[in-house]
Order: sequence, then structure tokens, then C-alpha cells
Amino acid sequence: MSERWDVRRAGPEQAPHRVLMIPGGLCSTEFYADVMAEPALAELGLVAATMPGFGGTTAPEDVSMEHYARLMADLAAESGCDVAVGHSLGANVVIEMAAAGLFHGPLVLLSPTFSRGDEAKFLAVMNTLGRVPGLGIAAWTGMLKMLPKAMKREMPAHRAEALAADMADNDPATCRRIVRRYYEYLDRYPALVPRLCEAAVPAWVVRGDHDEIGLTDVERRGLEACPQVRMVTVPDAGHLVLVEQPARVADVIVDAVAAAR
Repeated sequence: MSERWDVRRAGPEQAPHRVLMIPGGLCSTEFYADVMAEPALAELGLVAATMPGFGGTTAPEDVSMEHYARLMADLAAESGCDVAVGHSLGANVVIEMAAAGLFHGPLVLLSPTFSRGDEAKFLAVMNTLGRVPGLGIAAWTGMLKMLPKAMKREMPAHRAEALAADMADNDPATCRRIVRRYYEYLDRYPALVPRLCEAAVPAWVVRGDHDEIGLTDVERRGLEACPQVRMVTVPDAGHLVLVEQPARVADVIVDAVAAAR
């Protein structure tokens, strides 16, 4: 690994199954710490990797979703991972890994976005402001000061300070660049449900019961009609389901590993 990677590993070195875990935007491997500590996963090899560019890591020159999918698929292959888990933006990278034929194992998708309109409204605003000369960096700088504090209400009290500090450790210019490429990706693939279904791999779509990321009726029907996709709604969880309900997320990962067998 080059210096731009932040990788956290757990589990036995000779585990029969290994799981790649990709955090969401602005997040590092710290967001998977509670899931990785769940007893249900103790016999698995776990490899969590921050998307380069977030959490104080160095971004690659190419920050397109397609390039991130290639980077993460390469890491999965190098680490011997046969299951991939992604949260939020990381879940969309996992979708692209499968859709591009770069990864063929089961997927666990924690609060993915299936179309541009599903995304959080503030992110669309930031993408628009980020394109304004002289204003873009200032807007992102201000957002990175406010958002972690606002997100603390969705985090367990004993973890809120550490996770909020982790989110604040991001470079405004890098975030601006990555989000711009992300929206360009959503414009290239305005409907990601068919793209996931056509990948023909087992997939669990996991959402908190009060997740602020949208899911249209058409998207839900498309997912429910896809034979290899399973929908999971987690009670008492929002967008940060992996830190709000780590045990439930671990249970889904166990199901995905069973499919890998």
C-alpha cells in the first residue's frame, strides 16, 4: 500500500472468508470499528479501507467513481476478500465494482444512493456552490466545520466525539473535487437499480428506518423484483446505521458470507 491508504484489519490471518469494508464520504475506517468488534464476525478476516482522499489520506489524481471502484477492487483481490461492504458513497463504489465486473462476490450496501434525487439535499447544494469561482473552497471549509457537529446527534454518545473529529479531518478542496465527480457519475447512470440488478451478484440493501437518503417507489419495486437482492430495514437507525446498530449490520454480513460459500 502507498502512503495514501488507511487500512484497518481484524480477524484471523487464515480466515476462510475475508470482507472488504469501505466507509462513506468524509469517513475513515474508524466508522467500522464497532462493526468489526462484533463477536459474530470474530472468525472472519476483516479489511476496512478509507477511500483515498478522505479522513486525512491523500486523494488519487483521478477521483471518479470508476477509478475508486478499480482501486477498491484491486485491494479486495490483494487481500483475498470475497465479500464487499460499503456505506453511503462507499456503497456506491461497491455497486460500481460489481457492475463493472471487477468484483463477483456478495455485496452489503449500507444506505446507497440509487439516483441523483435520492441524495441528501445539502450535498447537492454543496456541489452547486463548489462550482462557483471564489466561493467553492470557502463553502466547503464552512461545511466541514458545521457538518460533524450536526451529525453528532446521529452517533452513539460514547462515540460521537471521536467520529465527529474524524469527519472534520478532511480537506475542503479534495472533498469539492470528489463530490463533483460523484455527481457526474450519477448523471452518467441516472438509474442505478438496473445497474445493480444486471451485475447478478447477491446483494443486501440495508437502510435505517429513518434514513434521510431517499428511495423512490420505483426504485424499491425494482429492487424487490431483483431475485438476488434482499432488502433489510433496520429499526432505530438513520443514515449512520453502521454506528447506530453495528450488531444488526454484522448479522447481515454473516448472511452475505454464507452466500459466498
